[in-house]
Amino acid sequence: MTAGEGKRTVGGRWLQLLPVVVLGLVLLTPPRATQSNQPQQKPPDSLSAQEFSRLIRDISEEGGYFFSDNLISNETPYLTVLDKLRQLGTTGGAYIGVGPEQNFTYIAKLRPRIAFILDIRRQAVIQHLMYKALFQLSPGRPQFLSRWLSKPLTKDAPSPDASITELLTYFNKTPADDQTYAQGLAAIRKAIQEEFQFPLAQRDQSSLEYVYKSFRDSGLETSFRLNGWSDGEFPTLSEVLLQHDQHGNPGNFLASRDDYDFVRGLHMKNLIIPVVGDFGGKKALVTIGDYLRKSGLTVTAFYTSNVEQYLFEDGLFTAFANNVRKLPISESSLFIRWVYQRYYHPARMAGQRSTSLLQRMNIFLTDYDAGRYQSYTDVISTNYIAPDKSN
Repeated sequence: MTAGEGKRTVGGRWLQLLPVVVLGLVLLTPPRATQSNQPQQKPPDSLSAQEFSRLIRDISEEGGYFFSDNLISNETPYLTVLDKLRQLGTTGGAYIGVGPEQNFTYIAKLRPRIAFILDIRRQAVIQHLMYKALFQLSPGRPQFLSRWLSKPLTKDAPSPDASITELLTYFNKTPADDQTYAQGLAAIRKAIQEEFQFPLAQRDQSSLEYVYKSFRDSGLETSFRLNGWSDGEFPTLSEVLLQHDQHGNPGNFLASRDDYDFVRGLHMKNLIIPVVGDFGGKKALVTIGDYLRKSGLTVTAFYTSNVEQYLFEDGLFTAFANNVRKLPISESSLFIRWVYQRYYHPARMAGQRSTSLLQRMNIFLTDYDAGRYQSYTDVISTNYIAPDKSN
């Protein structure tokens, strides 16, 4: 049992479960990977543009409402679980995630064979198609940031091997311009519709322009927005990209040329697939599970952020648990969670206002079947795996 596991709340107090009890649950409870009589296929090394586009359409559900634009992450402790993921040997397989660019960091570190990014907002899919275009158009990090922020590269631009600090210093002092924006938007639109073979309806065109223009206008000061409004409580894009782990090491996907190249390579193979879907919906997660099972892949990591908080509020947590049961998982499959600052958590790192955690997915199902999740607080406080504290 790893450090931080075996904790839950009873009567609002934090208690430590006896390790032997937890061990007994692990030994007595088989992995909840569902079985299929359908023959397995070889995991894809790449997908055609036609198949990529088809998967988005076939897996996606109807879009829904969320109160935030979610242009960027607002999770500053996202790097604190990387050490624990390495210790647990979490790598390869399939990755499932939610939200914007923080997925690229987890993908870079976990090196999955395929990734699905699931979000209830159709705009999130358009934003990820924008990112896919940016990756494919940009052989290196300077070009990616230039197109992302609509800021030109001049003779003083940093080299492909520059540090993340050097990159952001350059783009902080370089203003956005209309020509770079217009050229970038045209190139992105062309890539999505012609190279990716994903037709953009008028509402999609509007979403693309809204998202891309937001980054042009706010640049590295872009932050998480509530109904289009940011009150300064949330970290800026610059702060997210410059985050360090608890040992002082940078870890964002743009902090390393090697990490950037891996994510770009997976995009070039059409193996990062964004879809519209609700975690508690009847189609998207189930269809992803069927696809992975037929491909002979298990889920290595499922990054849920704090979506389960809203599933409880909307009465959809049971549906979510049933969907998780239909995913192909193993004893090593992990949830990556983020706990919002209003929920105190003993695993919170010094200097952080929120918390990132892990949990084994088969333990989650065991605990669910035992009736241990009566609230969201139960979910984040039961049998979690905490990140290691700083040295």
